[in-house]
Amino acid sequence: MSSLLRHSVEQQLQEAGGLSYVQFQLLATLGDSPGGSARMTDLADGVVYSRSGLTYQAQLLEKRGLATRAPSVEDERGTTVTITAEGRSVLDDVFPGHVAVLGDLLFTPLDGSDVAQLADVLGRVRDHMRSVPPRSAAPRRRSRATAPPRDA
Repeated sequence: MSSLLRHSVEQQLQEAGGLSYVQFQLLATLGDSPGGSARMTDLADGVVYSRSGLTYQAQLLEKRGLATRAPSVEDERGTTVTITAEGRSVLDDVFPGHVAVLGDLLFTPLDGSDVAQLADVLGRVRDHMRSVPPRSAAPRRRSRATAPPRDA
């Protein structure tokens, strides 16, 4: 189900705005944030994407004039991404079709109580998944060759 839905969503985003799914997530997140800006690390955590992958996607958005990047005023080591007026325009073009695809494929076969149950179940699954650190954030195992000998 998720693969079928994602394929249709990605196709609509590409046709309506020339956006990948991740680029859409970034622009939508920026569009909803105060001042249209967010720190790169917060964006990466929010859309669950690697920091290096996010940097690449932000560069692509910047090249298209949909976002800008600048040093963070709060943290000199960080970078802030801001949606531009052109980025907001692309979101305005993409959103109606995005909502239509989701409505048609996901919500049409459901009634109100189904939607409430789905939101509850998926919310609990999301919360559980977010409570378990991603593999990239988990401590690395030491190899047996470098591990200290075990006491007998």
